[in-house]
Amino acid sequence: MIDDDDVRAAARRIGDRIRRTPVLRAGDKLWFKLEHTQHAGSFKTRGMFNQIVAAATRGVLPSAGIVAASGGNAGLAAAFAARELGVPAEVYVPSNAPAIKVDKLRKLGASVVQTGSEYAEAYAAAVEWAQASGAYFCHAYDDEDMVAGNGTLGLELLSQLPDGFDTVLVAVGGGGLIAGMIAALRTSDVSVVSVEPATSAALHAALQAGGPVDVPVSGVAADSLGARRAGEIAYELARAAGIASLLVDDKAIVDARRRLWDDYRLVVEHGTAAAYAALTSGVYMPAPGERVVVLLCGANTDPSDLTLG
Repeated sequence: MIDDDDVRAAARRIGDRIRRTPVLRAGDKLWFKLEHTQHAGSFKTRGMFNQIVAAATRGVLPSAGIVAASGGNAGLAAAFAARELGVPAEVYVPSNAPAIKVDKLRKLGASVVQTGSEYAEAYAAAVEWAQASGAYFCHAYDDEDMVAGNGTLGLELLSQLPDGFDTVLVAVGGGGLIAGMIAALRTSDVSVVSVEPATSAALHAALQAGGPVDVPVSGVAADSLGARRAGEIAYELARAAGIASLLVDDKAIVDARRRLWDDYRLVVEHGTAAAYAALTSGVYMPAPGERVVVLLCGANTDPSDLTLG
């Protein structure tokens, strides 16, 4: 099982290839970790860099480059990391992937294939292409190197808040971020809390069922949190840690995203806002004096609707 030693190894491996993203004090006992300002607009850049560099170090990165499947953010991270490392990249996304993400993928130099109506179908097509082409398949979340790279965010957060914090709220899709956070914070006293859209709740369902199961996927955050099945790594780490698993509805997500703009002038995608929605909707009620960090993990969104009304 991945632990903080793996995360520290990832931090050494990726070094200054990733940004040290800021922390914003948002209230008396509330902080936002502004990971949406990461290269390529999300935390996934950490994991993708680690995944690709680790493959190269092991001598298993082929000249054909990499292939990835994504609702958008993992693809952007893969494309950015591949460009920076001089590696060819092909990214499969659902046909309904936001145009802003598809355009960015192409600007980053990746070949883009749009197929299927959800992540699972793009994933199947990407795996098939990897087998046919010999390209190295970079999983969006259920890969040890990906998870360890994502976990560097947790180590960074510990160093940025030296007086400590009690709880971190994490938006969850397939589970690559929360798995990394659990691994990074396993020897601390910090509680990691999973927050998922009620209409795309793969990890919540896995914890209830005793293992990953397929779930229906829909709602405003499906483009970034729309994994049909949680990763095995995330499930095992979440089960072992006994994390709290919360659900928020679309109305709460939309409201939280708008509040982040209105109150803090922070532009994030709906999936990212899910973590904050746990607080704004009252689904998560901090205890008196509890110090809470909300991870704002992605900003690949069209901000035009934030200024309406």
